[in-house]
Amino acid sequence: ERNKFGTCGPVVPLMQVRISEEGEIQAKGPSMMQGYYKQPELTAQMFTEDGWIKTGDKGHIDEDGFIVITDRIKDMFKTSGGKYVAPQMIETLLKEDFFIENAAAVGDGQKYVAALIVPSFEALEPWAEKKGITYSSREELVKHPEVVKLYQERIDNQTKDLGQVEKPKKFAILPVEFTQETGELTPTSKIKRKVVNEKYKDVIDSLFVD
Repeated sequence: ERNKFGTCGPVVPLMQVRISEEGEIQAKGPSMMQGYYKQPELTAQMFTEDGWIKTGDKGHIDEDGFIVITDRIKDMFKTSGGKYVAPQMIETLLKEDFFIENAAAVGDGQKYVAALIVPSFEALEPWAEKKGITYSSREELVKHPEVVKLYQERIDNQTKDLGQVEKPKKFAILPVEFTQETGELTPTSKIKRKVVNEKYKDVIDSLFVD
């Protein structure tokens, strides 16, 4: 049995898989569904014109023939320059940093990508104390020049291998956490993009002011 960490496994026998121009994983084979019963409109949405199922997943097939999913097509957004961006890939890289608890990449219809950063306050607050940074609230803490500098360096480092289009050009550090209770996260800790976009609209808009 062939397994490879970080992939969905190899293409199974009798199945065909291709990657569309938009990066969507599409499949075809005898075990796949033929369509929705008596619902031609839904069937048309599910299939390409030449009969391939649209999985809704963005990804690629690696050098060993394993399928790698990187994002959901519906979560992708397009910049004003026409480039498609997969936010989850950017967010995953950012969240690997010790000082970042969560992140949301934004930029639909904009000239560039930006990011909302949720700090790991368990890491940031002791760091600030060691640096002698005084503050009366988290709102004040995240606006401190030394904190902004710290996060600029961390973001630059985490995204150094991304393409220029995908690298966040600006960011905002939020003084709050994303939680299920406050509505930003699903029960499986995925970002509710619509909620985040609405709740932090003013912050997001400020990131795209020239």
